[in-house]
Amino acid sequence: MMQRAQEKSPVSFMAHVARLPQKGLPVLIEADETQRQALSEDHGLQWVESFRAELVVAPWKRRGVKVTGRVSADVIQTCVVTLDPVTNHIDEEIEGLFLPRDSRLGREHADLGGEIVLDSEGPDSPDTFEGDTIDVGALAEQFFALAIDPYPRKPGARLEIGDESETSENEFQRQLKSLLRKS
Repeated sequence: MMQRAQEKSPVSFMAHVARLPQKGLPVLIEADETQRQALSEDHGLQWVESFRAELVVAPWKRRGVKVTGRVSADVIQTCVVTLDPVTNHIDEEIEGLFLPRDSRLGREHADLGGEIVLDSEGPDSPDTFEGDTIDVGALAEQFFALAIDPYPRKPGARLEIGDESETSENEFQRQLKSLLRKS
């Protein structure tokens, strides 16, 4: 889905986390036309009409960082039935935890050996970071990507299926039967 696997996010915003205020650092990201074009291309959308992320980057535990907020967007996708444009609204809550790569908290599970028990309904494990910056724009893009409808449908769109009593074969079925007879 994302073509920029190793590249910087089109809505990249590097938050300096070395000295965060206790109440957190507010971050607002509103994508311009160039960024929205890149998001459209990266996520297979016809167009991204708007993209806005309102985040708070706050200290968590001793050296960790917690990012919370919302990402909202209006996107135009292709209907999987009619191939007509479909406008969808995205409004997704964001929550991410980050620990420095050398943090002991992040290594607790790695040192256990054996199995790791994961709770699918529980919080995600913290991500790690190096240095004193975190790309909170890339985090917002991840939540945006997860909220995109993978099978958008125009309201009322239905796939017309031929009469079930019809027994006519299409070209593919005829070729398949002829191949099966030969084997």
